[in-house]
Amino acid sequence: MHEFSIVQSLLALIEDYVRENNAKAVTKVVVSIGVLSGVEPHLLEMAFNTFKEETVAEKAQLVMEIEKLKLRCRDCGKEGEKEELNMLCPYCNSLNTEVIAGQDMFLKSLELEVD
Repeated sequence: MHEFSIVQSLLALIEDYVRENNAKAVTKVVVSIGVLSGVEPHLLEMAFNTFKEETVAEKAQLVMEIEKLKLRCRDCGKEGEKEELNMLCPYCNSLNTEVIAGQDMFLKSLELEVD
């Protein structure tokens, strides 16, 4: 389960931000997860809750925002979001598309406790 290594990297990044901002704790962690990122949200939450123990994020709430698949069509030039996980243009049904969102995971924001 690669979510464990993702959470370990996420916690290391969080600790860097805590040090840079002289914070004492983290109360909220917001991540964006693309539907094509390969990250399983429920496994990520389980891993986060396991690994946050005895860290600056021990009491932090994890908020996951799921990013839909967004395509740009090279034929009709339109961009669109899709519920379905396929590469068909939602406007003209062309397969000549490129993914412009929905395949990444990133740390979106943190709420920190400071003195």
